[in-house]
Amino acid sequence: MKRILIIIAAAVCLSSCGIYSFSGTSIQPDVQTITINFIEYKAQRVNPSLSNDLTEALKERFRKMTRLEQVEMDGDMEITGSIVGYDVAASSVTANEIAASNRLTVTVSLSFQDRKYPEEDFEKSFTQYADYDSQNTLEAVESGLCEEIVKLLVDDIFNATVANW
Repeated sequence: MKRILIIIAAAVCLSSCGIYSFSGTSIQPDVQTITINFIEYKAQRVNPSLSNDLTEALKERFRKMTRLEQVEMDGDMEITGSIVGYDVAASSVTANEIAASNRLTVTVSLSFQDRKYPEEDFEKSFTQYADYDSQNTLEAVESGLCEEIVKLLVDDIFNATVANW
């Protein structure tokens, strides 16, 4: 019984300090809002839905994993970014110098601003990729690859902005 009371007391202390949460975020208690701007598309190779998919996935992650209210402008925290790279290259080559698999790589240039704690501000690029068999065309596998890459990018961006990983 004593162990249970100690565990409950520790959980209350950790959650009441406002800096740590069980979702893995470390948001200061006086930070209440976030603005997640539309992630612009600036890469040369075109994917018409990627900007929207990435923006919505980021918003969804912050909705589910933080207590922050999302506002259209002037949030305590603000994320601004653009997709600057969307490239395909061979990732492995056979003995006959033919591509065995290809790699789709997406790079996002991101700016994070914390108006209450400016020492947390940063500008950084995030890059993720997914490989696919060269027997397939990019068009045939692009949707699934982009879904996978968006999840990885959202993890990276979320961790860099509010999880301090």
